[in-house]
Amino acid sequence: MSDLNTITQSLISGDIDSLLEQVKAALEKGISASDILTKGLITGMDIVGERMETGEMFIPEVLMSAHTMGEAVKILKPLLAEGESVSAGCVIIGTVKGDLHDIGKNLVAMMMQSAGFDVIDLGVDVDSDTFMKAIEEHAPKIVGLSALLTTTMPMMRETIEKITQSGKRDSLKIMVGGAPVNKEYADEIGADAYASDAGSACKLAKAMLK
Repeated sequence: MSDLNTITQSLISGDIDSLLEQVKAALEKGISASDILTKGLITGMDIVGERMETGEMFIPEVLMSAHTMGEAVKILKPLLAEGESVSAGCVIIGTVKGDLHDIGKNLVAMMMQSAGFDVIDLGVDVDSDTFMKAIEEHAPKIVGLSALLTTTMPMMRETIEKITQSGKRDSLKIMVGGAPVNKEYADEIGADAYASDAGSACKLAKAMLK
């Protein structure tokens, strides 16, 4: 098994001690930080996302893998040449106004970060004006809206309408998700995509930007 395959497997299993040792050993062998990141770590998180979708991995295991990757990236960051890490794009994410639920949103943010996206997490109870300010400041490729309450779902529509009225709608994609949300509602309010879980959200984000 190659060094990069070993790194991928340790990431999937959430074995942080082994992963950090393997990353350091790979660097000593002359494997580039960029290759370790893209071909070892991000490849591993892609597999984690797929296994989450199929029910082979559960949220605690996914969180462990994401945390393990975060620690490995700390070693690689200083070694990545400027621009070498090549961000997959900027994503703004938040739970809409009136809703304080964040577990699902946090997991999506972690998975997106692990996939190489620059994630701006606005937190919970985010109104449409705050989303707009963040869009003006960061020029994201994707905006993710989360709602866990049926009573806050209309805030998704309001936020999408505000983005559309601002003239920014054509420059970004909007993804929605959360327990009460489904594809029909996403289509109804003009979202580009609906994701039922963090793994599929990450896969959809990559597909939309290809």
